[in-house]
Amino acid sequence: MRKKNDTLRSTLLDAARQIADTEGLEAVNIRSLAGKAGVAAGTVYNYFSDKDEILLALTEEYWRQTLSRMPAVITADSFCGQLLEIFAFLKEQIEQSAGRLMNSLGNVETAGYARMASMQSELETAIMKCLEQDGKVRGEIWNETFTKEQFVRFLMMNMLMLLKSEKPDIDFFFEIVRRTIYETKA
Repeated sequence: MRKKNDTLRSTLLDAARQIADTEGLEAVNIRSLAGKAGVAAGTVYNYFSDKDEILLALTEEYWRQTLSRMPAVITADSFCGQLLEIFAFLKEQIEQSAGRLMNSLGNVETAGYARMASMQSELETAIMKCLEQDGKVRGEIWNETFTKEQFVRFLMMNMLMLLKSEKPDIDFFFEIVRRTIYETKA
């Protein structure tokens, strides 16, 4: 079996992205990708077994790039402010092209969730870093049953649910976060 060339794989993904952007996701297939990249269809099959695998790879690459750009949008001083910026940034990405890509993964949804687990882990790490950098977070709230890690996982689950919602009630969510981690005035 021939060794796969990472440069050619990148070229194929670039070509797939161009086809998706100019002609739509439905136009992405092995034949159109081969034509756009100037290679034989058999060469494309060395990298992707079908259209679904191409779209899955595009989605994964899109989210990897999105998460690498995310730190530039986090400018707030407080954890709640940073979390709101993260939420708004992710919502914008989903509304632009990530949503289209993710909705196109109907046949490989399970594989998509498995591949996205590493992206979710990376996002959890970023949220944890923001939480730990906010000196106004009450330190006494953490214990064996209410850990920072569990809290961040809870935030992630709820943010993902809100990101999928057509009309997310983010004000209520952020009020819960604020009341949980900051001193409240009696």
